Amino acid sequence: MNIIVCVKRVPETAEADLMIDKTGKDVMKSGLVFDLNEWDSYAIEEAIRLKEKQGGHVTVISVGGEEASECLRKCLAMGADDAVRLTDPAFEGADAHATARVLSESIGKLPFDLILTGTQAEDDGYGQVGGALAELLGIPHATVVNQIEADAKKLKVHRELEGGLEEILEIDLPALLTIQTGINEPRYVSIMGIRKVAKKEIKVLGAKDLTLVANETGLSGSDTRIEKISFPPTTGAARMIEGNPEEVALNVINILKDKGGLA
Repeated sequence: MNIIVCVKRVPETAEADLMIDKTGKDVMKSGLVFDLNEWDSYAIEEAIRLKEKQGGHVTVISVGGEEASECLRKCLAMGADDAVRLTDPAFEGADAHATARVLSESIGKLPFDLILTGTQAEDDGYGQVGGALAELLGIPHATVVNQIEADAKKLKVHRELEGGLEEILEIDLPALLTIQTGINEPRYVSIMGIRKVAKKEIKVLGAKDLTLVANETGLSGSDTRIEKISFPPTTGAARMIEGNPEEVALNVINILKDKGGLA
C-alpha cells in the first residue's frame, strides 16, 4: 500500500505568552518553539502501522521553508520512507484551499492508495485542508477518523461524531482520511533515530516543478484572507463567595437568577 501523509510544522502556544505582530494578522513567532503538528503525529504513526501490517511505502509531504525539514526528518525517523518539501515564495499566505491545491499538484505525480492528514492544525484549527485536497484529487474521504481496518481495496473506518456518537463507513481506495488524536500512541523518536536519517535526501519542489501559476497559489490564489486577529476580550475578575455552605448556595442561586441562568 502506497501511503502519503501530509504534515505541518506549527508553533507550540499552549503555555507561551503570545503577542500580535505589527501587521495585526499573525502572532509574533520569535521565541516560540516549533514542532510537528500533534494531529499529524497520529497520522504518520497510523501510516507506519499500516505499512508494518500490509507492506508498502510511506511518503511524507509538507509545505514550508527549510525549517520544515526538521519535522520531515522526525517522520523519517519514525519510519517513513521518503519526504518531500514544497517550498516557494509563491506559496506564502495561502489559505486552506490554496494549500490543498499545492499538495494536490505534488501528490498527483506520485502513486498512492491512501492519503492521511491530521484532522486539524494546532495553529489555526481550520480542519479544511484534508477535505479540500480530497475534492481536488477526486477521491472519497472521511474526517475525524479514530479507527482504521484496511484491506487491499477497501477501508472500514470509524468516525468520531459529537455527543459521543460514532459512524462506521466503508470506503473504496484510493481515499483520504483525516486522523483524530487518540487513534494510536505515536512512537518515541530518539536522538539516535534522528541522526540515522540526518543525511537522507528530502526532495524539494517549487511552483515551477508543480506547473502552478502565480494566481493559483499563495495569497493571490486564496479565497479567504485574514484581515485582523485579536485576543478575546478580558472579562471581570472572579467573584469570591464566602460563608457557610447554605449561604454560598443561596448566593449562587441568586447570581444565576440575576444573569438569567434560572427562571
